Amino acid sequence: MVKYRLVLLRHGEGAWNKENRFCSWVDQKLSSDGIKEAQNCGKHLKALGFEFDLVFTSVLSRSIQTAWLILEEMGQEWVPIQSSWRLNERHYGALIGLNRAEMALNHGEEQVKIWRRSYDVTPPPITESHPYYEEIYNDRRYKCSDVSQDNLPKAESLKDVLDRLLPYWNEKIVPELKSGKMILISAHGNSSRALLKHVEGISDEDIINVTLPTGVPILLELDENLHPLGPHQFLGDQEAIQAAIKKVEDQGKVKSAEK
Repeated sequence: MVKYRLVLLRHGEGAWNKENRFCSWVDQKLSSDGIKEAQNCGKHLKALGFEFDLVFTSVLSRSIQTAWLILEEMGQEWVPIQSSWRLNERHYGALIGLNRAEMALNHGEEQVKIWRRSYDVTPPPITESHPYYEEIYNDRRYKCSDVSQDNLPKAESLKDVLDRLLPYWNEKIVPELKSGKMILISAHGNSSRALLKHVEGISDEDIINVTLPTGVPILLELDENLHPLGPHQFLGDQEAIQAAIKKVEDQGKVKSAEK
């Protein structure tokens, strides 16, 4: 019997998604396509009759902007939003800003897949000489987080993402779910994958094959113990969703002309 329902999604396409670069903690707005994805997501959720009581986002603009657009399309702009760095995208360390297809050409598609999708492999850490180091660590949004800036990550595996996300899930989100609220989480590819791994008990080995497209809502139906009553459901045109998943998977492959 369904006790709780939760909608989770990866934000709409961002500018660096379009350029196939590791965006991570660099703050980016949605692309024009990403705006449309978020608006279409809102229209679809409205058509399905969803009414949200609370929204959780990361502190990155593409996550927040997606939530705004969805709520606007649903006529639910008044719904409260809470934001935390603990829902941020995975910190890709020294890989931030690099093009995935070029990385595949230089390091091999399998290595790039491991960096992008594996559970416990951490990329090389970001250093102060990195072109985006100052932009990230001097950002005012992290001066009011629940950890000191010195303790913010310099690179993360998916396991690290889950470790920093779980306290927020257990202490902030779960109590709201159990109080009966309908919740939307507008997050990122890897913070969403980490949460799915935890809730659904996906193995360390199988999580590498879980790919989430941008702007597609995911429904989780849970019992009273927050155990899933079935696998997560992508809401929308299933053929289009599978094409979008393949598009994400192909980002880490060498372009045909370069092979």
